[in-house]
Amino acid sequence: MAVVMVAGLLGLAGCASEQGASGAERTDVAAGTPTAASPSAPASPSAPESPTPATPPSGSPRPSPVPVTGPDQLLVTMEVTGGFAGVQKEVALRGDGSVHTTDKGERAVRRTSAAQFTELRTLLGDPALADVSDFTKNMQAADLFQYTLRFGGRTVRTDLSAEEPALDRLVHALSAWLPK
Repeated sequence: MAVVMVAGLLGLAGCASEQGASGAERTDVAAGTPTAASPSAPASPSAPESPTPATPPSGSPRPSPVPVTGPDQLLVTMEVTGGFAGVQKEVALRGDGSVHTTDKGERAVRRTSAAQFTELRTLLGDPALADVSDFTKNMQAADLFQYTLRFGGRTVRTDLSAEEPALDRLVHALSAWLPK
């Protein structure tokens, strides 16, 4: 009986397949039926403030922009601290497309363009962010910047010492809004 169940499970697992890197069709393991791949979101134009596109490696699901529930919604905050000079900066993206920054007590508010807002929301919607560890730090390095990001109900702390492409893209895009 156990052999039959294991063989049956292996047979089901063998049915699950993806066709090529294009992701044109996927098979639902539970139902054994083909399902449409996620529709490709149109690429948003790259803005000067976000030089890294939100394009995942081939074969990965394409990110879609996180939804906005209202103008006061806080989509993401990022605090940057540390480094040799003792930096402390913060950037926050709100649902109305405004970016609020703080640096050395100085506050500023700027507006994103529609393309920039979509790009930032798409970076936040990258499914690869779900796999990012909540804490990564190189304990051997004393002067790296520390990044604390709050988005989607979680807090992620990193010094960018671990290779996390989705998180790196988000940090770099948000950093572009910080005063130099």
